[in-house]
Amino acid sequence: MRNSSLFISFLLAVFTYGQESAPFSDEVRSISKKYDSVWDSSKESIVFTGSSSVRMWTTLKQLFPDHQILNTGFGGSQASDLLYHLDPLVLSYRPKKVFIYEGDNDISAKKRPKEIIATTHKIIQKIHSTNASVKIILIAAKPSISRWKLRGKYKRLNRKFRKMSDENPLLSYADVWSPMLNGRKLKKDIFIEDGLHMNQKGYDLWYEVMKDLVTNP
Repeated sequence: MRNSSLFISFLLAVFTYGQESAPFSDEVRSISKKYDSVWDSSKESIVFTGSSSVRMWTTLKQLFPDHQILNTGFGGSQASDLLYHLDPLVLSYRPKKVFIYEGDNDISAKKRPKEIIATTHKIIQKIHSTNASVKIILIAAKPSISRWKLRGKYKRLNRKFRKMSDENPLLSYADVWSPMLNGRKLKKDIFIEDGLHMNQKGYDLWYEVMKDLVTNP
């Protein structure tokens, strides 16, 4: 009996360590705690999630006051991180729509578009396994000053995102890449000092791309 108890304690310790040591665990817990008291389960939810370009879009709730918008973005994340934390960040809110921004940091981390797409497929499958009617919007990887040299890889990834959305009626593609350019040149006045994240002018462009995707049924 004592050996059994020790074995169970060991398994619990291993499980707890694994949970606590997973990347972004503290941030994910903080996000969950934030929405514990404000999320209304009787209302339809729209979740925006992904890396820091979503996390820093702090005006989402004000932009769409007629909708229950949850911003569960977590800075520095990649598609694999979102897949790992999908339950607390997305599935627990039983959303009718999910906007996903991943791929930016993946490309910077030298992941191939093919690998990112494979992980994105897993995210989509997991969401639809809980509710097959959820609409998912794939937000294009954005161009930026600091990662402009990687633009070819971002463009290949975005073509794959668009192809995925064309093949599935429950997927949409939000092309934020094109409006962030002047012809073939990047609009540099839409970024903050780090050359990666956007200022309000940048988010105004994103709003124009996504407003109908949020408000339309």
